[in-house]
Amino acid sequence: MGFFTDAYDLFCISLVTKLLGRIYYTDTSKDSPGSLPPNVAAAVNGVAFCGTLAGQLFFGWLGDKLGRKSVYGMTLMVMVICSVASGLSFGHTPTGVMATLCFFRFWLGFGIGGDYPLSATIMSEYANKRTRGAFIAAVFAMQGFGILAGGIVTLVISAAFRAAYPSPAYRDDHFTSTVPQADFVWRVILMLGAAPALLTYYWRMKMPETARYTALVAKNAKQAAADMSKVLQTEIVDEQEKLDAAEGANSFGLFSREFARRHGLHLVGTATTWFLLDIAFYSQNLFQKDIFTSINWIPKANTMSALEEVYRISRAQTLIALCGTVPGYWFTVALIDVVGRFAIQLLGFFMMTVFMLGLAIPYHHWTTPGNHIGFVVMYAFTFFFANFGPNSTTFIVPAEIFPARLRSTCHGISAASGKAGAIIGAFGFLYAAQNQDRSKTDAGYPAGIGVRNSLFVLAASNMLGFVLTFLVPESKGKSLEEMSGEAEDSEEEPVGARAVRPSETQMV
Repeated sequence: MGFFTDAYDLFCISLVTKLLGRIYYTDTSKDSPGSLPPNVAAAVNGVAFCGTLAGQLFFGWLGDKLGRKSVYGMTLMVMVICSVASGLSFGHTPTGVMATLCFFRFWLGFGIGGDYPLSATIMSEYANKRTRGAFIAAVFAMQGFGILAGGIVTLVISAAFRAAYPSPAYRDDHFTSTVPQADFVWRVILMLGAAPALLTYYWRMKMPETARYTALVAKNAKQAAADMSKVLQTEIVDEQEKLDAAEGANSFGLFSREFARRHGLHLVGTATTWFLLDIAFYSQNLFQKDIFTSINWIPKANTMSALEEVYRISRAQTLIALCGTVPGYWFTVALIDVVGRFAIQLLGFFMMTVFMLGLAIPYHHWTTPGNHIGFVVMYAFTFFFANFGPNSTTFIVPAEIFPARLRSTCHGISAASGKAGAIIGAFGFLYAAQNQDRSKTDAGYPAGIGVRNSLFVLAASNMLGFVLTFLVPESKGKSLEEMSGEAEDSEEEPVGARAVRPSETQMV
């Protein structure tokens, strides 16, 4: 549910940015409704990612220092408080409201950032080696449901307000096209992000610390055995002697020569592939509405009222999420422990490249009337192979291949690298996708390279991700200790806590 909340909070902003432009930046003397100025649009869309990047590094490091469980509760409370505060953004001027919104969105992102390394690390340390990939993928797959929920919630709220407060299209009446009550719509949508996080707080606090952290990092085999006895409901015998014997061999730090020798290329591989993937994934997700408008799937802004526009945008994104985004995640859950992480990541990057080129090369064909359904189908396939591919595997692998005392930190570094890519996608695509003809760009924007050329750039980014995947090892069917080199004997249980073999019934 943490990941469900993360996705809802990160992506729901893209559904209401056009509405924010209408409410706060409309000049009724002009023929088109208002839109967010370029610098404001970039800040509103991208500031949460800046917070997420900082949160991933900070909470990833803190998770290795203080333990996974204690930090997990902190991230959740930050998310709840900042979700509510985002919806209460205030100010006497449009700039004031946007500045307040950006402030709270940054700290919301900071809390979300902590969820990435901690969720992945906790799940990997609790799961067994046969089904570990599916379990971590299932946590990440909730991102798809979060995106879907954002679309559905926006659809329902905009439809309810549209029915309660009918208004004409902008071209028919510049003044009444945006009803005053529309200001509540975006606030309610943002504040609802706090609900699922708040509901899960109790269960997060009841969860014991992972045995691998307690045994291998905190060096307390007795407590690790006691915690796992509760979880597995079977007797666990601690082996403090083994733990003490293994301590010396694996005490190198993140910046040591030994870490660079053993895991340096792995960290480069996980960080660069996540970086390249997120450039494409987030630019696509955040700017779906702009792409849909450019191919005429969503009508021109002046032919709709403010609430009608929100309704149309959320309907389009919900359809894409339902057909392309959500299924991709669950294909990964089903197949990751069968075909492995490496194959899924390679396939995903390759197919994303193919479909992006399929959109870009005949781009003029897709923009002509009657052809936009084909474009949407191709576009949905790029999402499908992002999620049945690198968007899932880049999250899973860093939680499996690094030593326990550095696992959360290394996952945080990889995830932060991904968010750096997301920031480039969010800020860069906003400008790059503008029309090459200065007279046809959105208000306030310089001429860009156009949507078609932007898709070529994203295709090249995916191809580079395909190549760099070869730096990342396959972790299917191997224990965490095998992957990290923490135990010479490849036992599934962490050193320091060995399960007495349970009965068949308990295993089931």
